[in-house]
Amino acid sequence: MFLLNKKLKYSDAIFYLLMLSTIYILIYNIFHYSPSLGYDAEAHFLYVDHIARYLPYDFNIPSASETREFFNPPLAYFFPSIVQVFCRNIIKSSNYISECQPIYANFTQIFQSFLYLLTIFINIYTLKKFTKQSNFLNSSYFILISLLAVNYRTISMIRGEPYILFFLSLFILWILKLDNSNYEFNYKNVLALGFIIGCLALSRQWAFLLFLPLIVLLFSKRNKFKRLYFKTWSLSALIGAGISSWFYFNLYRNNGSFTAFNMEPTKFSIYNQPLNFYIPNLDQLTYIFTKPIRPYLDNQYISILYTDLWGDYWGYFSFTSRFLDVGRNQALIGDYLSNAVSLSIVTTVIILTYYVITFKKNKKNLIIQYINYGVLFSFFGFLIFAISYPVSTGDTIKSTYIIQMFHLIVFMASIEFEKLKYSDLKKYNFLLTILFVIYIYNFQTFLSHFPINFYSF
Repeated sequence: MFLLNKKLKYSDAIFYLLMLSTIYILIYNIFHYSPSLGYDAEAHFLYVDHIARYLPYDFNIPSASETREFFNPPLAYFFPSIVQVFCRNIIKSSNYISECQPIYANFTQIFQSFLYLLTIFINIYTLKKFTKQSNFLNSSYFILISLLAVNYRTISMIRGEPYILFFLSLFILWILKLDNSNYEFNYKNVLALGFIIGCLALSRQWAFLLFLPLIVLLFSKRNKFKRLYFKTWSLSALIGAGISSWFYFNLYRNNGSFTAFNMEPTKFSIYNQPLNFYIPNLDQLTYIFTKPIRPYLDNQYISILYTDLWGDYWGYFSFTSRFLDVGRNQALIGDYLSNAVSLSIVTTVIILTYYVITFKKNKKNLIIQYINYGVLFSFFGFLIFAISYPVSTGDTIKSTYIIQMFHLIVFMASIEFEKLKYSDLKKYNFLLTILFVIYIYNFQTFLSHFPINFYSF
């Protein structure tokens, strides 16, 4: 056992290096990236300012006429709104809104960075429980999750997705606890799950794609546990609905739909989108590895998700359409991103390989079934959304919107990848080294390319 632990020191060293570099990335981006540069930033800030206007004596949700992000649940805006309230009561200014925006934006980045770190460690803890291994330093999960460039953009903006990732990590942990106990009924678990479900529903509408697998699994449970499964989840769902349903009823009352959006949907048809939305032609495939930045991949579902996942297709960390003259390294960023995206083919193959291996070896396990269904519902749910709300430039196709799917894939892939450490250490260290080299090369995709303290509206 001593010799085995001695051999494992290499992967532990990688874990600590990843921890230090992740903290560096988060701190760097707090200083170099303003949420005012994010997706639909003005609309998100209007949402925050509207809520803060009524706090602390009342709580009011903005309407469609007040912000085009009205359809988003309010949880992600609550923290910055509280900071705005403190700000306006501390500073002296003739314009509290404009003066407080950069302050609550930075505080939100700090808060979401902590949420991201907590998400990672909760998932590592859950993996430790699942695999029943003694070593907490799961470098397999840490390296795979750290390679997703989309993570660092998402947590740098004022958005609901960091909250989805955090509560999803708790959700998976509680599912594991319940399954290990064979659904022995416990009111504490029901209350905890109900709270988590409610918070997920109040984070983003995409969270509902994470609930659908539980309905499917109800029909696959063994008869012995089906009654307990149904009792636990139905009571938890009722509590979750009690926490979150007020928002969706308000959305329905004001906009005529429980899942309202800031665009009118078209009647669903695969013909809403052109053929290259589904299957890129040869020239467009070439652009993935030569010019993986907008507008070269206009409205291609898989191509944009891939280049936005591993690179910065929409340019929100490097140039954005409003500040083309401010982002640094403009002449070189296209070539660099093409190399980063090309290298990420290796990462993609490793992740998908171990995802499939994990599924095949554990396909009867409830957690594995839940994650697999969660990936499928997230992928096809987002695809249906993109077809129902067609935009010729593909503006609605962003990997941030469906980041939950990528985290579920990595979580599952890391299970058998981590086990490789104990069955074939040389092969494991070889793959870990390749991934770490890719991580070093792709490091610039994790960082904002804007000057320090750059902030503008």
